[in-house]
Amino acid sequence: MKSLLRMTVAAGALLAAPTFALADCGIESGSVRILSNDFEALHVVAAGAEECASATVEVTKNQTTEHKNIQVAALTTNPATYTVAVVANNSVVPLLNDGLIRPLDDLVAKYGQNLEPTQLIKIDGKVMAIAFMANAQHLHYRKDLLEEAGLEPPTSYEDILADAAVLREKGIVATPLAANFKPGFDLAEEFVNMYLGYGGEFFEPGTPNASIVNEKGVAALETMKAMSDFMGPDFMTFNTNAIKPMWEASEVAILNGWGSRASALIDTEGPAPEVAANTVLAAAPTVGGGTTPAATLWWDGFTIAKNISDEDAEASFQAMMHGIRPEVAQEHAPVAVWLIKGYEPTPAAVGVIETLKAGAKPFPMLPYMGVLFTALGENLAEFMQGQESAEQALEDATQAYNTAAREAGFLN
Repeated sequence: MKSLLRMTVAAGALLAAPTFALADCGIESGSVRILSNDFEALHVVAAGAEECASATVEVTKNQTTEHKNIQVAALTTNPATYTVAVVANNSVVPLLNDGLIRPLDDLVAKYGQNLEPTQLIKIDGKVMAIAFMANAQHLHYRKDLLEEAGLEPPTSYEDILADAAVLREKGIVATPLAANFKPGFDLAEEFVNMYLGYGGEFFEPGTPNASIVNEKGVAALETMKAMSDFMGPDFMTFNTNAIKPMWEASEVAILNGWGSRASALIDTEGPAPEVAANTVLAAAPTVGGGTTPAATLWWDGFTIAKNISDEDAEASFQAMMHGIRPEVAQEHAPVAVWLIKGYEPTPAAVGVIETLKAGAKPFPMLPYMGVLFTALGENLAEFMQGQESAEQALEDATQAYNTAAREAGFLN
């Protein structure tokens, strides 16, 4: 991202000319310039913010899948090209590292009366982002197949493994489990979920020193390996796209899948209506006797640029608050798992909401977590395929992290 020329993200990238106000947002004047990813829920939010445009308030937007490659250079200029950067757990980190976004506590106190506590993303005690939608992996199960086997719905990975054994023994499903074990992002995320479920810490407190070679790390990997025993032989190719047709073909009875894909699995007008009708969504399972779901909460939210005037910062915060007002969640409920006040979860959102209520931890926003995440995705496959021990896989991941972290300047 830093290799981008800062001047190449100038005004030509901004889209949508301001229009006269469609709503009274209480903004006297200012410029609101939004940078975000490009998908439906963010279109809804940006459209709401655009309603605040007037003869004295400019609202423009650039919604692009390249937003992460643009944001650092765009917010480094003074004044920043954008006043608002819409981010997620991982994309906010570079902005924090370079000090490009401002604390929002004063603006929250002044204009955030409708915000829920779960929306306030705090770093070192300061509100640095406002979350408005969530995603997480959570439990999906086939109630008809469990009932046929005489089983209660599982709530832990221990339950899942026990139920899988019964489903296979009774000949109901030969490969009852599926998980996103494809090397790279998917495999790393599955380990992160499981490790957090065991109560693991990724780094030594207050340092960038990786801390995954321990009993909890080994237990996480061994639980993942135990799950693979109840999957098809090509389980290392499994990701969300690969699992969907298996679920629809009744080849899988239990999985921990992404909430953002749940609507397709419970769509009774889709390709497998009977399967959809018997698919139940629930909170992510616990593991190892813990009470915290073995899952990570992902969020999308907005930040306000540091290198802009206070007037533009205030106008931008107000406009975004209009974009995420309670009516948005009510009128566009199916579009996202909203964290907005007054949101009533749709059937597809139940699993994410229950996982959130059960206390799932957010994906870590430490500056060096991305480096460790990459190392995990590239070094755990050998263990999963039975080619090395759990301890060796974790050592390999740690060594890969150490090398990359030194190159990035996180370690000496």
